[in-house]
Amino acid sequence: MFYVLSKILHFLTIPFVIIIGLFVFSASTKNERKKKLLFKIGLVLMLFFSNDFIANEAMRAWEVAPVRYSSLKKHYKVAIILSGFTKIHADYDDRIFLGLDRVTHAVHLYKIGVIEKFLISGGSGTLVKKRLLEADQIAQVLEIMGVSKDDILTESISRNTHESSIEVAKILTPQVKPEDCLLITSANHMRRSQACFNKVNFPAQAFSTDLLSHRTEFTFEKIVIPSTNALWFWQLLFKEVIGCIIYKAAGYI
Repeated sequence: MFYVLSKILHFLTIPFVIIIGLFVFSASTKNERKKKLLFKIGLVLMLFFSNDFIANEAMRAWEVAPVRYSSLKKHYKVAIILSGFTKIHADYDDRIFLGLDRVTHAVHLYKIGVIEKFLISGGSGTLVKKRLLEADQIAQVLEIMGVSKDDILTESISRNTHESSIEVAKILTPQVKPEDCLLITSANHMRRSQACFNKVNFPAQAFSTDLLSHRTEFTFEKIVIPSTNALWFWQLLFKEVIGCIIYKAAGYI
């Protein structure tokens, strides 16, 4: 039930959904004063959440910045890759679609000898179960990219970050120490991920990927022109911030 409620809450807090809701209520109410107020609030929120400059600065403040390769240890026994970035396309079930770079950065580290093995964590994060679980999909991609099958472990039980931290800790403890592991996920998801792994006493070193934010740019385009990309940034931010609040309330972090 908690899992389903968290999905519903995430949908209801998407900024674009909130804005559309305000416009719909504005159009449907017969109270002229309320109609104008709801429309103005919706318009202000639309301008705010579509501002690329504000969205980028908010994302920069939230993301856990990637570490340089030179700051890593020379060798890690396991790279823990959290799933949640594969794409399902019913018309092309003969291939796997990846939207992010957690795999490419991890494979690079493997190729240069920094990573010894992979543990891919994650089954299906959707309410409707997929035919092929994400961990298995990512494992296939790693093999295609030249990673030995013997160096790939998977766990496909978990549905979210909390469950991933529990299952990964079960698999690796006590054979592998947390300091000998890299935790690989997107920069905007790293705060919640680290908190979950710390909660289960497995504080692996963070290795952020998929950096979305960029350097501050004081340009007309960034400050004035509305951007749909900004709406996407806020959607991801809301998901993570609210996710952290829910996880804290549930005792997951």
